[in-house]
Amino acid sequence: MKLGLGLYKSLLNDQNFSFAKQAGATHIVAQLVDYVKGGDNPTLTQNYLNGWGHSPNKGKLWTLDELIALRKQVESHGLILEAIENFDPAHWYDILLDGPLKLQQMEDMKKIIRDVGKAGIPIMGYYFSLAGVWGWTSVPEGRGNAKSVRFDASAIDTQIPIPKGMIWNMTYEDATENEFIPRVTYEEMWARLNEFLKVMLPIAEENGVKLVAHPDDPPLPYLRNTARLFHTHKHYERLLEISDSPSNGFEFCLGTLQEMEEGNVYELLNKYAAQNKIGYVHFRNVKGKVPLYQEVFVDEGDLDMVKVIRILKDNNYQGVLIPDHTPEMTCGAPWHAGKAYALGYMKGVIQAIG
Repeated sequence: MKLGLGLYKSLLNDQNFSFAKQAGATHIVAQLVDYVKGGDNPTLTQNYLNGWGHSPNKGKLWTLDELIALRKQVESHGLILEAIENFDPAHWYDILLDGPLKLQQMEDMKKIIRDVGKAGIPIMGYYFSLAGVWGWTSVPEGRGNAKSVRFDASAIDTQIPIPKGMIWNMTYEDATENEFIPRVTYEEMWARLNEFLKVMLPIAEENGVKLVAHPDDPPLPYLRNTARLFHTHKHYERLLEISDSPSNGFEFCLGTLQEMEEGNVYELLNKYAAQNKIGYVHFRNVKGKVPLYQEVFVDEGDLDMVKVIRILKDNNYQGVLIPDHTPEMTCGAPWHAGKAYALGYMKGVIQAIG
């Protein structure tokens, strides 16, 4: 298995590639959607109930030259660009909404997947959701009063509708206060995902790209009046019913899967690591389950992360593990310190297990 670091768009620079290398990472998972605030010192412990931000990229696709340039920059630091994580909401909102621009955006997504493959990037992660990640609040209640994120369904109205012009908790055009996305059922969301993958998986196969899906966080059946596709282990496994293509797989987020009300994360991990259906792993820990959970340091949550590494080793897992996100430490660089702590723990366990 390989140790990686995930970097947001504003952090894709030489300084942070050097940081990744120094912390023991060998691979990078890059996010090209600029949704996390903070510049060189990003933070997830802010109020995102009003959205992660705005995407100005409507009609402006990532280019092959940009993808190649990013891969070469990563490689110049002795690292490997393993994956791009998350499509830009401005590129595929009508695919998610089944809107009038769906067919054109399908063609755009085909081009993106082809270009990811041509650029020599083997994995494209995605999150097929209307509400996206929403409902987190910040609490200074981690170990040692570290800042962390919590989801408490009793503290918010989980069915506040989504304004038109917003998808995935980001705006792609001016959102309106009085117009909202209508209620969307599970059956409707499943049909949209099925159509998307039936079209995209052959393109991904032809271009050597694995498409891997993230589970729903928070894992509720409905959020903001829209259905969630992957809110239980059983629903997540249904992804593979769409196609047995080698390009169809999981972006296996340990924290999210542990947050779900039912299911055994270790059994799920063992099953799909053995089948080579895991593109990469979000290696993070939590305490609690929906409707109330909190992210914690990697060594103190409800998951036995040493057991997780053993399962991956037993299955000869060759993919990448990234810390995803972590509580922020009290210092001049809270995000970097939290990541360094997690990476050091991960590297130590991997080496100890051998």
